[in-house]
Amino acid sequence: MTNFVRAGELRIAFEREGDGPPLVLMHGAEASRQMFAALVPHLSRHFTVIAYDQRDCGETEGPERASTLADLANDAQQFIEALGWRRAHVFGSSFGGRIAQALALLHPRSVDRLVLGSTWPLPRPYEELCPDAGRLGELRRGLPATAEELATWFFPEAFLQQRPELRRLFANARPASARSARRLATVQTTLERGVGDIVAPTLVLAGELDRVVPPGVTLSMADRIRGADVVLLPATGHVAAVQAPQVLARHIVRFLDDERAKP
Repeated sequence: MTNFVRAGELRIAFEREGDGPPLVLMHGAEASRQMFAALVPHLSRHFTVIAYDQRDCGETEGPERASTLADLANDAQQFIEALGWRRAHVFGSSFGGRIAQALALLHPRSVDRLVLGSTWPLPRPYEELCPDAGRLGELRRGLPATAEELATWFFPEAFLQQRPELRRLFANARPASARSARRLATVQTTLERGVGDIVAPTLVLAGELDRVVPPGVTLSMADRIRGADVVLLPATGHVAAVQAPQVLARHIVRFLDDERAKP
């Protein structure tokens, strides 16, 4: 069920499921909270899971002006407080992992434990770290004609054979709008602080077959975050929450429950 809460200048749309410590999920650049639909049932057995739509995404409403990565981190901090919590566990996937990093850096007291999946490290931009960024941009601009090729960047071919409907996932991409232009501009912003300053206990996850963010780019963050845990998901592409929700949830639960098990 969709819920709404006022957080700062936004009316944020979210879904809440389960009981236990709060766990906030942050979706990718072109997605919404719906990308976690298959993951939430596995996590909600252990946590109060909150999936929300970011600024200029899904059903969230806010001012029609450009925003930055820092704005989205501030939104997340205000959202956690608006729900009545001082701090929460946070899982960010892809660009959501960038927001999660920014939240952990700008509002460290708001983050209990941090999980970063298929993302790239602050402060460096995507185009600098991912050599195929140019081709990915061409495919996005060529939609809907390029939908099937674009799907192969997000999901391995073996998985697409099992779920052939996902080959057309991007075919219904919405036409360019002021909202989508704002979102694109936001995704391209960065934060002049590095992951080495993150103090929250952190798990870094990467898909072995990720073409959007090569696994080496994601896993390199673990070398700079003190005590970070690392998981490479075998035969998995960019969107583990869709491709392998049960496996992803198992690693997240293990990492987050680790802290609860300590005396």
